[in-house]
Amino acid sequence: MITIKDVARLAEVSISTVSRVINDSKPVSPEVRKRVLKVIEETGYKPNDVARSLVTRRSYLIGVIVNNLANSLVADTVRGIEEIGKMYGYDILLCSSYGSKETQEKYLQLLDRKQAEGLFLVGSIFDEEIIKLAKSFNKPCVFFTRDIRENMNYITIDCKSAIYEVTKYLFEEGHRKIAYFSDYENRTTVEDEKVEGYLKAIEDNEMEYSKIYVVGGSKHNEAYDLGKSIIDEAKDFTACVCSSDEIAIGILDSFLDNGIKVPDDVSIVGFGNIREGKFVRPELTTIGEPYYDVGAVGMRMLIKMIKGDKIQKGRMELPFTIEKRKSVKNLNK
Repeated sequence: MITIKDVARLAEVSISTVSRVINDSKPVSPEVRKRVLKVIEETGYKPNDVARSLVTRRSYLIGVIVNNLANSLVADTVRGIEEIGKMYGYDILLCSSYGSKETQEKYLQLLDRKQAEGLFLVGSIFDEEIIKLAKSFNKPCVFFTRDIRENMNYITIDCKSAIYEVTKYLFEEGHRKIAYFSDYENRTTVEDEKVEGYLKAIEDNEMEYSKIYVVGGSKHNEAYDLGKSIIDEAKDFTACVCSSDEIAIGILDSFLDNGIKVPDDVSIVGFGNIREGKFVRPELTTIGEPYYDVGAVGMRMLIKMIKGDKIQKGRMELPFTIEKRKSVKNLNK
């Protein structure tokens, strides 16, 4: 069995230095920390968690609550959380609530009993009571959500600018009649920003046409049904921006099934860069969000809060990309 003495010998440091790295108790140079962590990973050394907790009075546990772990983008976010957590010696207790408020309450109470040092909540929407409950435990807390409230530490992208830029991109490709498909029925603050970005791009580029269609949800089937119901109106626009990839793919499938060619008749742009967007035909042009980085940056932020370091509280924005694929036609050619 590998002991702390073995790790110290292989890393060419003292036992106390290994202990400082494991417990993150005192400053250690980045080079030494990296060397010690590398030896720990290579040897599979496992500190005695019970002994460590008794000495440090810390659990080294972070609770992560997600709404739907089956979502590939959530999985990417969790991967970023786990890898950074592992790097800093934290264990992750992952809880999937599938959007159930009752389950979220249950997990928050469990994480409090387990003395989790921090909380990371990942999901489209969290009820106000859940947010208040999470804060009531007085633990550092980070959110990745579509519905932003005051006094939250959260990771996001500039959704207004993202929709603005992709609408401008369509304008540069020769499109003058651009519609927007929204899941506004859910009415989140992020969706408000997206609609603002669309309308501002229409105004700044002096386009006379604007039309917002509201999908009764954010799922493929709901978007498909809406697309089918507006087939006759599709001739009024040459392109559409969708608030999510799920909506974009639903509209795309509906148009193709009803004789509207994409992108020859209508160009379509999504939001999110889900994996399915690469497999539809034509491949979906979309706005990419750095989901792994959301998890990694959010986790670093949470760990700094646990340590008591000063951080930029509130909103932290990460960069977005426009993934240009095959669902947009250049009308200038």
